[in-house]
Formats: sequence, C-alpha cells, structure tokens
Amino acid sequence: MATGSGTSRVRPRRGVLLTLAVGIAVGVVMAAAVVVSPADAAGLANCPLGCQCDDDTLVVTCGEGQLDVLPIVLNPSLQRLVIKNNKIKTIDSSMQFYAELTFLDLSYNHLFNMPPRTFAYQRKLTELHLNHNKVGSIGNKTFVGLVALTVLNLRGNFLDELPDGVFAGVPKLEELNLGQNRIAKLDPKAFAGLASLRVLYLDDNTISAVPSPSLQPLRSLAELYLGLNSFTAIPKEAFAMLTGLSRLDLEGAALLNVSRDSFRGLERLRALDLSDNRLSRIPTAELAVLDRLEELALGQNDFESIPAGAFAGLSNLRTLDISGSLKLTRIEGGAFAPNTNLEEIVIASNKALSDIQEGALSGLPHLRRIVLKDNALTTLTDGMLSWNELVELDLSENPILCDCQILWLRNLLVSRSNVTATATQQLPIVCAAPDRLREQVLQTLSPELLGCTHPDRQQQAIICVVLVSAAAVLTTLALVIYKCRRRIQEVVKGSWGSNGIGRKEREYQKTFSEEDYSARHPHPGPPGGGLAIHPTTLNNYQINNHHHHAHGIRHIPVTEL
Repeated sequence: MATGSGTSRVRPRRGVLLTLAVGIAVGVVMAAAVVVSPADAAGLANCPLGCQCDDDTLVVTCGEGQLDVLPIVLNPSLQRLVIKNNKIKTIDSSMQFYAELTFLDLSYNHLFNMPPRTFAYQRKLTELHLNHNKVGSIGNKTFVGLVALTVLNLRGNFLDELPDGVFAGVPKLEELNLGQNRIAKLDPKAFAGLASLRVLYLDDNTISAVPSPSLQPLRSLAELYLGLNSFTAIPKEAFAMLTGLSRLDLEGAALLNVSRDSFRGLERLRALDLSDNRLSRIPTAELAVLDRLEELALGQNDFESIPAGAFAGLSNLRTLDISGSLKLTRIEGGAFAPNTNLEEIVIASNKALSDIQEGALSGLPHLRRIVLKDNALTTLTDGMLSWNELVELDLSENPILCDCQILWLRNLLVSRSNVTATATQQLPIVCAAPDRLREQVLQTLSPELLGCTHPDRQQQAIICVVLVSAAAVLTTLALVIYKCRRRIQEVVKGSWGSNGIGRKEREYQKTFSEEDYSARHPHPGPPGGGLAIHPTTLNNYQINNHHHHAHGIRHIPVTEL
C-alpha cells in the first residue's frame, strides 16, 4: 500500500522499531508508527485526551474537547472514527493514515476548507458526516476516491452553489444531505452520475424554483425534501421524471397554490407534506391523481374549512395531519367520507377551530388514533365519529363546556377506562366552563353536577319516544275529529234532540191534560181528599180517546200521570 509520499510501505520488526525509538526524536517515532503492521501497531497507538479508543473493535470516539487537528497517532487499522463537537478547522494530509476507515463523523466542528482529493485514500469509507461545519464550497475533486461511499452528510454548512459534476466521484451514493445551506444555484448536471441515489435533502436553502433539470439524472430517487425554500408555485409535471418517488416533502416552500398537473407522474407517491404553506383551500382535485398516497400533512395553511369530500380520490390514505392552521374554523360533515382506510387523524393546535359538525369523522371503520388537542372546541356531538375502535384519543387543552350536552362523552370515557382490555389511551379532559366546574376533570363529574335531570341516557330516550308517540296520537285524533265533524254533529244532535223532544212532549201533554180536565170538569172531590171521577166524564173521555186514536193522536191517560 502506498503512503502519502508514494513510496512502498515496509514491515520492520519490533526490534528495529525499538532501536529507532532510542536513537530518533519522538516526532520521527510517531511518523514511523503509521507504517507498522496492524498486529504491531495496536501497542503503539496513543489515545488522545477525551477520546475512547478500542483496538479490539477498531473504534475511536472523541467527545467534546479541544482537538483542533485530526490526530495522527491513532491505530492505522481504525475502521470507525467519531470526533464531534471539537475545533477541527481543516482536514489535511493526515487523513491518508487511516485508509481502513468505513465510517467517519467530523460533525459540529469548525471545518471550512477541504482541499481537493482530501479523501483520496478512503476507498473503503461508506459514511461521511461533515454536517454543521463551515464548509463554504465544494468542487468536482473534493470527493475523489470515495468509490464506496453510500451516505454523505453536508447539512448545516455554508454552501451556496452546486457546480457541474460535483458528486461524480461518489457513484454509489444512496443518501445525500444538503439541507440548511445557502444553495441558490444548482447546475443542471450537479447530480450527474448519481444513478443510485435514493434520498436527497435540499430543504432549508434559498432555491427559488423546483430544480427539475438538476433532478433529471436521479432515476432511483425515492425521497426528496425540498421544504423551506421559496417556490411560490409548482410547475406542470415538475417531478414527472422521478417515477420511483415515494416521499415528497414541500413543508414551508411558500406555496400559494398547486396546479392540477403539479403532481402528475408521481403514481408511486406514498407520503406528501404540504404543511406550512399559504394554500387558501384544500387542493382536492390536484391531489386526486395521487391514488396511492398513504400519508398527508396539510397543517399551517390558510384554508378556513374542510368541506365534505375534501380528499376525494385518496382511497388509500391512512394518516392525515392538519395541525397549526390558524384560520381553520370548521370541519364539515363527511369531510373524510371517501377515506375509509384512515387509521390516524391529527387535528391539533388550530386555535380557531370551534366547529366539528356531526358525522365529520364518522364512517371510518379503521380509525384507531385521533388527536384533537389544543383547538377551540367547547362541545362535541355524539355522532361526530365512531368511538368503539379507538385506541388513542386526545381531547386535551380544549375550552370544553361541561354541561348535560357533554354527558355522553363523560359516560363513554368512564366506561372505556373501566374496561382494561380495550381501554383507550386518553388524557384528562379539563372543564373550562361553567365557572363552578372550571379546572375539574370531566370523567370525575357526576351527571347531577353536569346539570342533567335525567342522567340515564336510556331513560331520556324512552321519555322522548313516549312524548313523541303521545303527540302523534293526539294529532291524528284531532285530524280525524276535524274531518268527521259534520257527521258527529248530526249523530249527537239527532240523539240528544229526540230524547229532549220526547221529554218535553210528555211533560206538555201531561200538564195540558190535567189542567184541561180540571178546568172543564170541576166537581168536588170525595170525602177525604181523594180524586173522584164522574161516570159520565169517564165515558166521555173514553169516547174522546177513541176518537183521537182514530186520527192518530193519543192523549195520555190520567192513570199514566
């Protein structure tokens, strides 16, 4: 193996090294130590202060310390070297001493300069972490020699551009992190040669448009992070070349809108983050082309409501996060009706959200976790969602009004907490009103304290059914009487009228017969006050009575009176 000077490495015996140690200065001994065989080098390696060196596992880890240069006295057979949170400013030729490295972490140092071919001897290195340093530029010779590298982390540096072919020396790279830099310019061939790249971070830079030309060579890309840039809009088919993309992160990309064709070509996309943008509405039609989408984040946008069928077309959606939207006030019934595979919904920290309509979260048979934390909800309706299959429920930090209308929720929480086998993980719901119940936990309140006259829901339901049934019967009876009122009047009048006339006629006839008879046939009564009837009068009465019968008129006999 060649050394830094290009000469052949020799294998001196231990006796030779000891002789050299006696006759040569300490600095020469340290330089000579790097050319010993792995077997002999272990005894000569020195471990710097603040580091942990293990010659068995060939791992050196240096914690926070005062190192400002890369040590050259470590075991040359070292495979993993971690020197974080130190003051190393540059990587010089000392790197050539550690040609066996497979993992190198120099993050959180003061690196600002990496000369060309700095890693020319690290042909076995698979991971290189240089994040959170002060690297201002990289060129197409910076990473020459890293033919086995699969992970390169340059996050949190001062890079402002990516020149042509800058990563041509790392053909096996699978993950590249360029986030939190100052990148504004990407050469169309900046990623040339990265046919194996799977994950790319370009978030938190100053990119003003989707770098579609630069992304063309990345045919194997599965995850792309472009958030915290300034795109405003996404051009038509901006990602169409990334046919294998499964995750796209556009969080905080300053998007005002997306077009119907913005996501066309992303048939395999599984996760999309559009949170922290300025979308004024749910882009229903624009998202409908992503029929395989399983995860969606839309929080911190400017829409005021989530209408019915807001996510139509996303039949495979399983996780939805709508948090931190300051203008969101209402979720309408059936908002998630087309998304029957939803398992988790997070709707939290929406400070103006006070109205979740009945049925807004119903019809979701697979829903297991729902977070409604820190909204402006004062009450909840019983039919808002199906509660039976929930595993986790968080309704904390809402200004809940604890009255009889919320009794159903109190009973539900109590019943589920008592059944340990299917208990729902839940944080306490604290009452915000009325004042007498402020800061009280809803689950601990009795129905009477909630102001419920009929605490039993079943009893309330029975009473309601009875009242409704009675009202229906009375209404039906009133309608029947109204429609048959004439007939009823005739029947009643005929019955009462006949009886009345009969009684009057009998009384009239009775009165007339007595008075008429007394006036026409006066005679003294018999002794003792009895009623005396003269034979002649009786004969006349019988004759007259026969006469009246002949004409259909019958006088009431005196004996009947």
